[in-house]
Amino acid sequence: MSGAIHHVTISGRVQGVGYRAWVDEQANSRGLEGWVRNRRDGSVEAVFAGAEDVVADMVSACGRGPFSARVDAVHAGIGSSDLLNLRRAGERFSVLPTV
Repeated sequence: MSGAIHHVTISGRVQGVGYRAWVDEQANSRGLEGWVRNRRDGSVEAVFAGAEDVVADMVSACGRGPFSARVDAVHAGIGSSDLLNLRRAGERFSVLPTV
């Protein structure tokens, strides 16, 4: 993997509306590596890795989300290879269990 790694937290009505599945589909269609998971506080957390412009586009898309979601905020910061490595072995992009 070369390029950018971003760590993103999305808040709003983003659980129970297919948000993780949407992120998985969007990230895979863009060829990104990483993962997405729900958090017990009601937010969704994700890590995206790939070319800087593609990662930035994905972070921007998270602000819209799927039709049924209501995104209140997207907080994005620099991620790390340690965070990226939380994905399942052998997968480019993983949907992880809730934490």
